[in-house]
Amino acid sequence: MIGHNCGFVVTHTLHDAYSFIKSLQHRGREAAGIAAIANDRIDVVKWLGKVERFDLKNLYKIFPGSSYNTFLAHVRYATRGKKDRLLEDAHPHVIGGRAENRMDHKFILDCDAAIVINGQTNESYFKVIDLEKVVSECDSEKMLHYYAQRGINALMNEIPGAYTGAIADKKINGVFVFRDRLGMKPGVLGWKDGKYVAASEDIAFKENGAQLTEDIEPGAIYFLDYAGDYKKQKIVGGPKRHCMFESQYLADSNSLIDRIMPRNQRAMLGEELAEEFHPEGIDFVTFVPDCPVIAALSYHSKTGVPFKDIFYKVRKERSFQGSTRDERVASINSNLHLSPHILDELRGKSILIIEDSVVRGNVLSRVRQLVYDVAGVKKAYVASYTPPIGIIGEDGIARGCEFGVDMAANDNFIARNRTVEQISAEAGIDVYYLSMKGFERAFERAGKKKEELCTYCIGGEHPFTRLTIKQTS
Repeated sequence: MIGHNCGFVVTHTLHDAYSFIKSLQHRGREAAGIAAIANDRIDVVKWLGKVERFDLKNLYKIFPGSSYNTFLAHVRYATRGKKDRLLEDAHPHVIGGRAENRMDHKFILDCDAAIVINGQTNESYFKVIDLEKVVSECDSEKMLHYYAQRGINALMNEIPGAYTGAIADKKINGVFVFRDRLGMKPGVLGWKDGKYVAASEDIAFKENGAQLTEDIEPGAIYFLDYAGDYKKQKIVGGPKRHCMFESQYLADSNSLIDRIMPRNQRAMLGEELAEEFHPEGIDFVTFVPDCPVIAALSYHSKTGVPFKDIFYKVRKERSFQGSTRDERVASINSNLHLSPHILDELRGKSILIIEDSVVRGNVLSRVRQLVYDVAGVKKAYVASYTPPIGIIGEDGIARGCEFGVDMAANDNFIARNRTVEQISAEAGIDVYYLSMKGFERAFERAGKKKEELCTYCIGGEHPFTRLTIKQTS
């Protein structure tokens, strides 16, 4: 499994902040936090674990409804900072304020500014700020200090990373919502109860009575005032480089990511797999829960191969969001199982299992154990609708992600320096990958030009290759 970090929302009631961010729980589960904004103060609480670990009724005791007019909220999947500092590194990050630690949660009261971000930025762009004022190791906090020192326009012009987020500042009587110039991370503007709101995905709107207004324009800032109105300003341009994983994996299937519904995207990926890979003698097609279900159904419709749902999860969680390799493996092994009523139907059969991606091979190991050792299938194939991740590119550069995916270029990629046959031997199960051409064709059929995608981790061009970044001294 693979995934990007974090989700954020901007609302005008505590109830909406809590409900919206719960709808984005699939984007992160290590920590959550809320910044409550009044005309003359910003108060923050953040806690370990999922959103529901802090009860909404008790949050009202901390943030009385009549005292605040705007709220930022965040769920985090850590890709920066230390895994043993999850609470310290959780969002919102702040400047100023009085901190009070309460074991698994923390208050920071009367802050000067606060930030929530979905994304990641290279450390090299923060050399001009005073790092002595930064208390965490997170690029998000450095970005807030960059803003405080140089302003929002300079941040947008001089920091080219992959991010969408919001900054609250006591001095400006409102909130800046912004998106990186390439549009690598998603973001949407919405309308709820006569006021404008923002979020990482519009599923937060759909599930909570808000309406989608528009995608946040790459390279633009939206100033949301406390009355719920907004002003938009385009700051910097650049070629679009949307992260491919947002629509094909990370986002909720019913969201709209830059006007593409992930459900349609995944259906196209399933059809492309059906065009490229159809081994003889397959009794049925299935999937690793839950993201690839649409692709598996699409494969079934295209080929006529019967579809069966054979796996289940105990908990609705994504193993990639574990803080360490051991936690990810434990999550997979304890959570992924075979449905008991299907065992008799599996013995002696040949099956095709659709997967969204293969990174380190942890899920492959569990799948192999279940279908061969437990179920006794005759033959099993795993087909990934994402091409091999973490390869050495044609330019000789080892691939990974610098843009918010927890897989650095030196990660333990199962595809690194291996052929498909060697990957299959390592995993103990036959593996097939959708070709790059098939992958790009699926996006184009769904409405996204291949030139508008960031495919760096699977061998594509670095998204900043054609950018000229000017930083003033």
